[in-house]
This record gives sequence, C-alpha cells and structure tokens, in this order.
Amino acid sequence: MKCTILFFKMKNIFLISIFSILSFSSLSQNFLLPIACSNRKEISNIHLTSIGEFGIVRKARPGIPEHLHTGIDIKRPNSNYQNEPVYAIGEGVVMSVRRDGPYALIIIEHHDDNDYFWCEYEHIAGISVQVGDRVNKNAVIARFMNKNELDQYGWQFDHFHFEILKVPPQKIRPDENKPQYIFRTYNLVCYSQEDLENHYYNPIKFLSTLI
Repeated sequence: MKCTILFFKMKNIFLISIFSILSFSSLSQNFLLPIACSNRKEISNIHLTSIGEFGIVRKARPGIPEHLHTGIDIKRPNSNYQNEPVYAIGEGVVMSVRRDGPYALIIIEHHDDNDYFWCEYEHIAGISVQVGDRVNKNAVIARFMNKNELDQYGWQFDHFHFEILKVPPQKIRPDENKPQYIFRTYNLVCYSQEDLENHYYNPIKFLSTLI
C-alpha cells in the first residue's frame, strides 16, 4: 500500500490531501481515451466542439471574467443520446464529485512513472462513482447528457469538458447540497498563458504521450 501526501498552499494555509492512499498495479500504466470509440488508443478519435480547443480565449460572461480554456470539449462520439459512456482514462482514485445540473463533474487523481496528475471530467450526467472509489481505464464513471437533460440545460452542453492538471486541485469547503464536492480546478482563473502553463497540460498532447 502506497501513501502519497500532497502538500499545497492556498491563501497561505497549508492543506493536506490524503486521497492518494492507493495500491497501483505498476509504475507505468496503460491509458486509454475517455470515450467509446473503435480504438481508444487512437488520439484522432477525439473530436472537439467549435470552441473546444485548449487555451482559446473564452469571453467574459455575467460573473465570470474573460479567461483561457483550460481543457478540451469532447464531442459525443456516437449517436447514442441515452447512455453514451464516459470512461476514466486509467487507474486512479476519485477525489471530488459534483452532481448538480450541467456543471456536474468528477476529479480523479492518476499517476504514471511516479508522476501524479489530476483529470476533471465535467458537464456529465449519470455519475456512477463517489469520493474514495478506485477506478481503472475500463470503468464507466458517467455518461454524456441525454436528450431530456440537454433540453433542460441547453444543447451547448452536448459534449464533455476534460482537463489535465499539473498541480493538485484546490481544496474547498463542501456544503450540505454538494457533500462530495471538496476539490475544484482552476478553470475560471487562468487569465494568461503563464497561468495556463503553470496549472495545466494540453490534454491532446498529454494523452498522445500516455497512450
């Protein structure tokens, strides 16, 4: 059993995360794409929305200033509008889960060759994991939104947002309505290229090195 303690600083307060109490099967994993496609090792099977590229400028909207896109928005790979699956890319442990509406998300800590990184899977539905669960590359952790959910929340969410962090996500205080939402990423506070590069990997390039 391997215990990794991650120290990170937020507002001059040191916080400790012990979610990484894991027993990995090997130091070098075999990762796969997070979608159902003919070959989950073929990076060209990922198709992005028209504004889904990593690092593009997202315009300001009410309550949110202009910022850079910290992940990629992956199109639905098939015409399945009932239960199109979202997979974990590899072995890891679930750190945070938010289940409410269009901003539902999962954050999973992964590692490869002793390097840890963190993935966020957002704008998802049908979440099937909870904090502390250990997952693998064949685990269906959620699904794309179905037609009823898209009619309710908006068809702009006909994708899922995928991020890969270089640094641990931020610890937050959960509330009674979102008890497992205890970490969040930096997706709305990357205002410069330096911010982006300090916090994130380009998912397409990073996945290309993993698979």
